[in-house]
Amino acid sequence: MSTGSDRRAFVQFALNQGVLRFGSFVTKSGRTSPYFFNAGLFNSGASVGRLAQFYAQALVDSKLPFDMLFGPAYKGIPLATATSVALAAHPAMQGRDIPFAYNRKEVKDHGEGGQLVGAPLRGRVVIIDDVITAGTSVRESVDIIRAAGAEPAAVLIAMDRMERAGAEGALSPHSAVQEVEQRYGLPVVSIASLTDILALLEGQTEFASHQDAVLAYRKRYGIA
Repeated sequence: MSTGSDRRAFVQFALNQGVLRFGSFVTKSGRTSPYFFNAGLFNSGASVGRLAQFYAQALVDSKLPFDMLFGPAYKGIPLATATSVALAAHPAMQGRDIPFAYNRKEVKDHGEGGQLVGAPLRGRVVIIDDVITAGTSVRESVDIIRAAGAEPAAVLIAMDRMERAGAEGALSPHSAVQEVEQRYGLPVVSIASLTDILALLEGQTEFASHQDAVLAYRKRYGIA
């Protein structure tokens, strides 16, 4: 788990980059949310480089043992690549060179062929993505990793929205993150969470007007 200062710094960074926004947004699940986190807007060398440092620090702070990274197509591909670079430069890694791999959405039937690109899947593999919404990419990643004879070790994400999964009127008692943890027995490490977004709203007057809407949303959809 990242330290409190790391989490606050990440939320501020996401806000400065326009990745975290406040207003009214319809999410993939059909909910109207008072905030939106779109990691796809980390789209420059400097921003992705800084993002990767946050991912690397969160993974180091988790103290989980791991051997390599796996990025599910498509958003996970640059995340795994950049985080591998950041880990190579992290002093706590003591020079360890962490390999990475990712999958293709379509299996290549020419050249070297196959579904996987990068290092062979071996040992303890951390799945890296931006968020967990329905858990689909995690399920597919776990299947790919296990089929290769490797072991899924953890899931590393940027933001935990801490929302109950499921359709309106049939909400699960658990969040999407909690369901992944329970279904696969995998720890989920996040750089930051909704709690950290609320801490930002409390501490900065220019965003205070959004606090009530975010609190109401958490009351309706948030986990206990």
